[in-house]
Amino acid sequence: MADILKRRIGLGLLTAYGVGVIVGAGIYVLVGAVAAEAGVWAPLAFVLAGAIAAPTALSYAEFSTRLPEAAGEAAFVANGLQAPWLGTLVGLVIVLAGAVSAAAVLRGGVGYLGAVTGWPAGPSVIVIGALLAAVAVVGVLESLALAAVFTVVEVIGLLLVVYAGFTAAPVVDFQFPQEIVWSGVSAGAVLAFFAFIGFEDIVNMAEEVREPERTLPRAILLSLVIASLLYALVSWAAVRTVPIDRLGASEQPLALVWQMSQGGNAAFLSLIAVVAALNGVLAQIVMASRVLFGLGRRSPWLAGFHHAHPRFGTPVRATLLVGVVVIVGALALPIADLAGFTSVLLLAVFVLVNGALIAIKRRAPEAAFRVPMAVPVFGLVVALAALVASLGGLG
Repeated sequence: MADILKRRIGLGLLTAYGVGVIVGAGIYVLVGAVAAEAGVWAPLAFVLAGAIAAPTALSYAEFSTRLPEAAGEAAFVANGLQAPWLGTLVGLVIVLAGAVSAAAVLRGGVGYLGAVTGWPAGPSVIVIGALLAAVAVVGVLESLALAAVFTVVEVIGLLLVVYAGFTAAPVVDFQFPQEIVWSGVSAGAVLAFFAFIGFEDIVNMAEEVREPERTLPRAILLSLVIASLLYALVSWAAVRTVPIDRLGASEQPLALVWQMSQGGNAAFLSLIAVVAALNGVLAQIVMASRVLFGLGRRSPWLAGFHHAHPRFGTPVRATLLVGVVVIVGALALPIADLAGFTSVLLLAVFVLVNGALIAIKRRAPEAAFRVPMAVPVFGLVVALAALVASLGGLG
């Protein structure tokens, strides 16, 4: 049995994968919610959210050079906190969060698709989910190449929105902005923080990346910077073009930007949102199956998943299981609260990863890529605060 994945991924594809996972479909609906809190200062809220996410991203970057394993966070926590059982639990949480997130995004993407084409939701979920799982089985290079194409389409759509905002006449809110209300900007930043979740998926590709000690930290930081710039530009275009009250009330804020600037309908943005959803689903299937593969090395009762297909070089068993869970979840689970549930799980993992890095830096300070001790300390505090806020929101 093969138990080694093929190293076929370089910096470009890995960065494109990271950008696609981070940006995802959320930006197509999130801008309005952030603008409702921060007003015309929504771009500042997104930049602030990126700065809040940065310490944890840097912690992941250092850990990725210390332990470049497919198990990712499971390996980080198990080694840093010297608790193998906790590492396995964290790995299973990551698999669950990835599958639940993919199910929610798949269901949402099928909803966009149905609005444009009239195709029924159930069969669309099954066919699209099966096709994406099949791509993930065939090969990681093929999967990430397709994800890169999806990412390019997605980014083009966002840049068209930026163009529309740049060429539109600015609204009164934008021309005569009120003074910064930091409470509103902070509330907007808390919402926007969830738009940056996704950089952590990059570390789970470690065993298929060439020169992982160099490539992984660069891809993590590049992805976060590119996503931050895109978010700031898109939110700037939105608040420049649409009055804040309309923007905050819209379920399709980016389509509203295009319509107010260029006229006509914005059905093409719905199709791009479908592409963004496909990108998110494929990325989560690929990520979750790699974590399950890595856990198979660490846990005897999951050893059956530590198997790479001799021809495809991918974890076929893990990929098929994750694909089935995603399809069943998309068919059976309500979308409401799934995003909040996923965010709570990931924020709890962020707390543990930052704590594990603090512990391991005290024992072994040397690493190929190092950040100051203040970085994981700040990352832990911020993630814990966001976790408490999220739990309060769910309650």
